[in-house]
Amino acid sequence: MRIATTIFLTDETITPVRLARELEQRGFAGLYLPEHTHIPVSRDTPYPAGGELPREYGRTLDPFVALGQAAAVTQRLALGTGITLIAQHDPIGLAKQIATLDHLSHGRFTLGLGYGWNVEEAADHGVTWSTRRELARDRMALMRALWADEPTGHTGEFGSVRASHAYPKPVQKPRGPVTGPRTLIGGAAGPGLFARIAEYADGWLPIGGRGLTESVPALRAAWESAGRDPRQLQVVPYAVLPSAGKLAHFADLDIDEVVLQLPPAGEAEVLRALDAYAEYL
Repeated sequence: MRIATTIFLTDETITPVRLARELEQRGFAGLYLPEHTHIPVSRDTPYPAGGELPREYGRTLDPFVALGQAAAVTQRLALGTGITLIAQHDPIGLAKQIATLDHLSHGRFTLGLGYGWNVEEAADHGVTWSTRRELARDRMALMRALWADEPTGHTGEFGSVRASHAYPKPVQKPRGPVTGPRTLIGGAAGPGLFARIAEYADGWLPIGGRGLTESVPALRAAWESAGRDPRQLQVVPYAVLPSAGKLAHFADLDIDEVVLQLPPAGEAEVLRALDAYAEYL
């Protein structure tokens, strides 16, 4: 089982360069970074985990800039977002960022995408909350058009692009309906999410990994009903606080990658967490 990590990197934490080097030297499989552009002070949206919103949410580094630094000082470490708030991006610019990072890292990038939870943050980007999932689907289709081998246009409900020359291309070749880097969708289990995963992704990025005994078979059924190869489905539990029993349970579900949560802290505390996680490598 591949053991990757995630962390809220901020202006107060360990740096991307220091962390990436440590992860690769210690044998961890990857680094995934979350995204929040800003957190409006006057927000009404409750923090999904309950209580006060942690400080790091309003101080998060841009994941693509941070992962670019990580790519430059590593050779093998996988790099990913967990998650990119795709509805909050211009898809033409985002397609270029993703393809550039994947090209410069020689295909090490995973696009973890999701729909978000902070209504006020999304509203400042002009996102209508009730249609954000359809917006994300349309933006993925537009980016796939730009990543296609031949100039390909896209006309959608929320945006369009002419057939264009758009390089570099992501390293990974098209597979089934998916074009672009390895793509995982985050979100709560349910038929709507599973239909979207089967339509335009490589798999699921479930936070915490609870309830997978029931939800993974449902996802596999939706995947196969869409005509996807059952051997290609990927489920990657995300932001997991590990135990030997939990990882063994994931292995029983044929899960071969897990992303462990690191504290949003300075160098000394993060390195202690990596020491503690060494037993799972």
